[in-house]
Amino acid sequence: MKKCIRRSLTTHSLMHFITASVGLPNFSEFLGVLAVDGVNVVYCDSSSKTFETRQDWMETAFKNNTQLETYKNFCFKNQPVIFRSMIRSLRELFNQSGAHFLQRTGGCEWDENTGEVTGVIQYGYDGEGFIEFDSKTLTWTTLKPEAVILQQAWNKEALITATAAIVTAICPQRLKLYVSTGKSFLQRKVLPSVSLLQKSPSSPISCHATGFYPHRAMMFWRKDGEEVHEGVDHGEILPNNDETSQMSVDLNVSSVTPEDWSRYECVFQLSGVEDSIVTKLNKRVIRTNGMKNQTGVPITVAVLVLVLILIAVIGFAAYKKKKGERFK
Repeated sequence: MKKCIRRSLTTHSLMHFITASVGLPNFSEFLGVLAVDGVNVVYCDSSSKTFETRQDWMETAFKNNTQLETYKNFCFKNQPVIFRSMIRSLRELFNQSGAHFLQRTGGCEWDENTGEVTGVIQYGYDGEGFIEFDSKTLTWTTLKPEAVILQQAWNKEALITATAAIVTAICPQRLKLYVSTGKSFLQRKVLPSVSLLQKSPSSPISCHATGFYPHRAMMFWRKDGEEVHEGVDHGEILPNNDETSQMSVDLNVSSVTPEDWSRYECVFQLSGVEDSIVTKLNKRVIRTNGMKNQTGVPITVAVLVLVLILIAVIGFAAYKKKKGERFK
């Protein structure tokens, strides 16, 4: 897992995600998603001429300004042309033919407490990082040696000035409008369910939280009230399919003596919620592949019995569907 980057719980984001392709059958030439605080608010597909605002409050945000038309032009006119041209140039640069795709992630983050704004733009080609914009140094940096040609062209003063204005001025201005307009939705609080999971007796203990909103949250282990860093592995915050999120943080307990288990606890903190969810490290509540249910029968045995019954009742096909369940 990647190490967790602990950001301020008051940070908001406005990001767009673009995927453009050439030569891929049954795949749109240009797809775009706009997200506020991780919530998809606009979706467009240039091939099917689809443009959707996916939150009602975004309709309000688009009133009395030209932003809606700007995004439509962005999706259906200028950007598809620019991306097709870039893919062709990259294919020539790499001496390639056939199907390829280009992706861009861009936008800004704004800390409402400090006022700090951070711009983000990164291009990826065929799934690998290619070139990105550093909003602190106001320069383009290469992620692949072949990107040096673009770097030299894009680091010209006029282009740098325009790029900086987008990510440090225009983007945060729109972000503040959207956060203000969608306040009741974006600032709702949904607490997660928290579980302790362990794949095997020798595996780390994973403290797993799922179903929380917003995605601005932190989770960590502590011992005797002090945060633990050694033997701790933070997972990334991942989206669920209902606009909530999930995350986990692992604790290596191989060197923890049984009498010291009670000194450890997992702490989950959600942005805007004063109280933390604290889960004590307790062997009795850990869910494993061999855990027991309330009757004392091992879950694996119960599942086996159920499978055998299913075989007898509805046949082998149903058995194939039911077996193989395990914890994430």
